[in-house]
Amino acid sequence: MPTVEELYRNYGILADAKETAGQHKDAYQVILDGVKGGAKEKRLAAQFIPKFFKHFPELADSAINAQLDLCEDEDVSIRRQAIKELPQFATGDNLPRVADILTQLLQSDDSAEFNLVNNALLSIFKMDAKGTLGGLFSQILQGEDIVRERAIKFLSTKLRTLPEDILTKEIEEFILTESKKVLEDVTGEEFVLFMKILSSLKSLQTVSGRQQLVELVAEQADLEQTFNPSDPDCVDRLLQCTRQAVPLFSKNVHSTRFVTYFCEHVLPNLSSLTTPVEGLDIQLEVLKLLAEMSSFCGDMEKLESNLKKLFDKLLEYMPLPPEEAENGENAGSEEPKLQFSYVECLLYSFHQLGRKLPDFLTAKLNTEKVKDFKIRLQYFARGLQVYIRQLRLALQGKTGEALKTEENKIKVVALKITNNINVLIKDLFHIPPSYKSTVTLSWKPVQKSDAGQKRSSEDSASDLPAKKAPAGPKRDARQIYNPPSGKYSSNLGNFSYGKSYVNESCQS
Repeated sequence: MPTVEELYRNYGILADAKETAGQHKDAYQVILDGVKGGAKEKRLAAQFIPKFFKHFPELADSAINAQLDLCEDEDVSIRRQAIKELPQFATGDNLPRVADILTQLLQSDDSAEFNLVNNALLSIFKMDAKGTLGGLFSQILQGEDIVRERAIKFLSTKLRTLPEDILTKEIEEFILTESKKVLEDVTGEEFVLFMKILSSLKSLQTVSGRQQLVELVAEQADLEQTFNPSDPDCVDRLLQCTRQAVPLFSKNVHSTRFVTYFCEHVLPNLSSLTTPVEGLDIQLEVLKLLAEMSSFCGDMEKLESNLKKLFDKLLEYMPLPPEEAENGENAGSEEPKLQFSYVECLLYSFHQLGRKLPDFLTAKLNTEKVKDFKIRLQYFARGLQVYIRQLRLALQGKTGEALKTEENKIKVVALKITNNINVLIKDLFHIPPSYKSTVTLSWKPVQKSDAGQKRSSEDSASDLPAKKAPAGPKRDARQIYNPPSGKYSSNLGNFSYGKSYVNESCQS
């Protein structure tokens, strides 16, 4: 084994030879043997081996293996030095191998070492992006779980930092091709990360690119297979995929395939859905996704049939008024529960799809069914007015910090929900029904262009068609639906409350 002095002497021989260093193979071999020495010799070898690597192509394998041994040394300072120098080996056909080695080294738990690996990978990306990606994807497809996980995370966080001259169209196409191979067998978390990777690619941000991504998501969602509501994994996969698809939909990239699947397979099984996610209101989650997608639904093959399914599900959440006893009091033990969160989603979806078949309520349903619907709608609307008044009274005069308490955040969102339902109900009371109003779903941030609509909808909260009073004594205030105090807390607790809800609703 060479000593420190011998390493320095042979280093001097190679350095003095400059471009003719390749003629001194024996001197380079002494440096390679330095990896078998002590800590000082190893540290010198870690610096000297890469410095003269390019002059000895016939010793390339030996040199890379020697440096790799140093990358796995027990001494952390030696490992760090060896990793830092690895990009110098990334020349020609050696680059994919170096990328493969660096990808494996991502499993390091030493933060400084891990950062060195990241920096080394980024530096060879700038030399040869395709070769580097080849090494990364090789480990993603065949490497150990920890390496696969960290390689995917590296791509999801670092790709977007690379300049356009590196991420060319050819490179982006290579990423898409390799990603499709990985997506044949991924976990839910991995799928989300790959959608993040692909969505960030410039070539996939066009209309055709987003359409391609939607088709990719549809494949993952397995929309051709029979839906099993009692299988938590099946339900979870559908929801994970749909969440990834929703941001891709637009007036040019339609959600028709997903909306159709939800109407035909998910809605009829809504009460049977199971989920592996503890505490998740799976029914509300499904209805929220359907509502978000319904805005971008294109021409649907079975529109009337699916509107009927949506209509029937809406009726389940819009109860009939309780029967009255002869003395005018309610015959039942308690008032029906009005589930505003669910109704907002269902009404919005029905309103969006109803635009495509505006005569559905007047020509596609029998008179009795329409009459029943109007009664339910009127009863729900009356309860809605009481609730809106209660919420406005509770929030009156509250600003700033007062609106940031959890209770008031819930009330603010509840007011957004009820105002939305109010606007949608008014449209359906028109003869014939109108589908012209625009609302922003309560969990979505309100765009500036919607401000006028939002103000008009909130200011006209009590401007609903009046129900004709029946002959005889009028029903007094006690018989109008009056939600019990605090009801919004339990019924609306599954919404995520962002600052936008508070800020946009302070003016109510």
